[in-house]
Amino acid sequence: MPYLLLGVGFFLFIFSVLMLFIPSLQQFDLSMVEWMSQHRTAHLNTISITLSAIGGMPFVLFLTAIWYLHQVWYKKYTNIIFTSLGLIGSIATVWLLKYIISRPRPPEMYHLVQSYGASFPSAHSVYAATLGCLAIYLSLKHPKHQLICLCAFIWLFVMGISRIYLGVHFPSDVLAGWSISFIWITLLYMLYAKFSRAKTN
Repeated sequence: MPYLLLGVGFFLFIFSVLMLFIPSLQQFDLSMVEWMSQHRTAHLNTISITLSAIGGMPFVLFLTAIWYLHQVWYKKYTNIIFTSLGLIGSIATVWLLKYIISRPRPPEMYHLVQSYGASFPSAHSVYAATLGCLAIYLSLKHPKHQLICLCAFIWLFVMGISRIYLGVHFPSDVLAGWSISFIWITLLYMLYAKFSRAKTN
């Protein structure tokens, strides 16, 4: 699993960067935003706007706080450190890249929600994928690991697609957001697993 996610992460990141510079891929980026804006419905609007609200940093930090309490109860302090480093690294990376690249968002006429900061990469996609990857790696020994993986991937996929649907991100922004989390959390997990093995030996 770690090497697969790492490989997918690097592939998606390289592809998303290429989409910033290759004209035909730039056109595809905008065309997808236009296409989704033409297929909106009231029901999908409500779902996507709700996802926008719960996918932001405040709700992510709220979920994390609840999870911390659960881990403290079971005295799994290394899991708390792993999760904290994962979240801090992801948040720092996405906002640093937003500042460096400073890509404008899609035209405002497509926006269904208010947005902040640059477009590339999508912070909502990073947050969703970070939580998903953390859930996947911390549940490796859980009897329902496969179900947790399925839920994690559905969550990050739906969140990413909703950002394009709402007109505030290009597909390349979302792919980059996913890739950042796949790469960072996987590398962090590999260090975490190595540390855990060394501690038990």
